[in-house]
Amino acid sequence: MPLRLLLVRHGLSSFNKERRIQGRDDLSNLSEEGHEQARRLGRSLADVPIDAIYSSPLRRAASTTTSLLEGRDAAAPQPEFDDGLLEVDLNPWSGLLIDELTQRFPELYDTWKRRPMELELTHSDGRTYRPLVELMQQARGFLDALFQRHALTGNDTVLVVAHNAILRCLMLVMLGEPDHGFRRLRVDNTSLSIVNLQPGEEKPLVQIECLNSTTHLSPLPPKTAGARLILVRHGETDWNRAGRFQGQIDIPLNDHGRQQAAAAQEFLKDIRIDGAWSSCLSRPTETAEIILKSHPSVSLRQTDGLVEIGHGAWEGKLESEIRDDWSELLDTWKRAPETVQMPDGETIQDVWARSVRSWGEIATQLKDEETALVVAHDAVNKTILCDLLGLTPADIWMVKQGNGGVTVVDIPTDSGQPAVVTCLNLTSHFGSVIDRTAAGAL
Repeated sequence: MPLRLLLVRHGLSSFNKERRIQGRDDLSNLSEEGHEQARRLGRSLADVPIDAIYSSPLRRAASTTTSLLEGRDAAAPQPEFDDGLLEVDLNPWSGLLIDELTQRFPELYDTWKRRPMELELTHSDGRTYRPLVELMQQARGFLDALFQRHALTGNDTVLVVAHNAILRCLMLVMLGEPDHGFRRLRVDNTSLSIVNLQPGEEKPLVQIECLNSTTHLSPLPPKTAGARLILVRHGETDWNRAGRFQGQIDIPLNDHGRQQAAAAQEFLKDIRIDGAWSSCLSRPTETAEIILKSHPSVSLRQTDGLVEIGHGAWEGKLESEIRDDWSELLDTWKRAPETVQMPDGETIQDVWARSVRSWGEIATQLKDEETALVVAHDAVNKTILCDLLGLTPADIWMVKQGNGGVTVVDIPTDSGQPAVVTCLNLTSHFGSVIDRTAAGAL
C-alpha cells in the first residue's frame, strides 16, 4: 500500500471573510464558520485511520486541526506543528484589503496573478525576495523531511493541515513542478486533497486521488465568473471490475455502473447544466443519459474525439493474458506510457491530440455563465487533465479517474490565465471520501 497524504486547507478565517491578505503573519483567527467547516470535514473522515498529523503553527490552521479532530471523534495521534507548513511570506502586503492592494500596487498584484513566480517584494530592512520561489523551496524541504519519517512503502496515512499557497506548492513539487502550475490549481477553505505515493526508480510515483473536495460543505466549489465544465468518467462495466482492457470495444455499464451514474445524477441534480457531450461509446453515453434525467431539457451530443484509447490487440484481454505475449511492453506501458505504441492500436499522444482538441472545441462554445457536462473515459480524461495541469503524456498515471468520478474545470474570463482544475475525481457520492471504485484496466 502507498503512503497517503490528506491535505487540508484551514477553514474560513476572519481575514478570508474581510478579503484581506494574510500570508505568513498570524493576524487572523478561525471564524466560527471555519470551525464548523472543519468539524464537518472531520465527520467525513471519521472512518479514515490517521497515523500522523502535521499542522502549520499559525492560529487559523492550528484551530482547524483542533476542530477537525473534534468532529472526527476517533483515535488520532497528537498534531505536530511544523514551520515547513507556514504560508507564503507576503509581509509587505499583510492586512491589506484585496481592493486596496489592487489600487496601491496594481503592477505587482498583476504579476502575482499572472506570473506569481516572478513576484518580487521588499522586506522592511530593504532586502528583496521572491515569495513563491522561497515557498517552493520550503515545500521541497517539508516533503524531504516527511519522506524520511514516513516510508513510501509504510502504509501510513498522514494528515497535513496548512494554507492555500503552501498546499499548492506541495502538490506542484510532487507533480514535478509543471510550468505555470500554481494558477492551475484551486484550494478552498477546508478542502480535502488526497495524494498517494509509492517508490519509483528515481523519484516517488505520485497519484492525485482527489483534489479540492469540499463535498462536506456543498457538492461542488462555487463557480467563478467564466464557463465551467464538469468532466465525468463513465460508470463501471464488467470488464472494469475484472481488470480487462476494453479500449474501443463497446462494453455497456453493469448494474453497479448504472448505480454509480444514478449517484452522480443525484450529486449533480441541483447544478446548472446548459449542454452535454459524451464519447459515442455506450458506457459514457448511458452514464450521461442517466445524469441528464435531472436535466431533461439538455440534449446530449456525441463526439468521436472523446472515444477511449485504442488498445488494439490488447482489447478484451486480462493483464495476465497480455503479459503472456507482451510482458516487456506491458511493463513499459506502466513505467513510460508515452513511449508505447499499442499493438495495432494507438499511442497516448494520439489520444492526447484528439481528446484535448475535442475538449477545446466544447469549451469555446460556452458562454461565461454556462456549465457543460462532458462524460468520457479513463485515458481520455487523464490526457485532458494532464494537459490542463501542465503535465505531459509521461504523467498520465499521476491522475486518478474513478468510475463515476466527478471533476470540475473553470475557464477564466482573463485570457492570460490558464484554466483551473477546481476539483478532481470526487467520489464521495458513493459513500466515502476515499475512492473505492474498481481498480480495473483502461
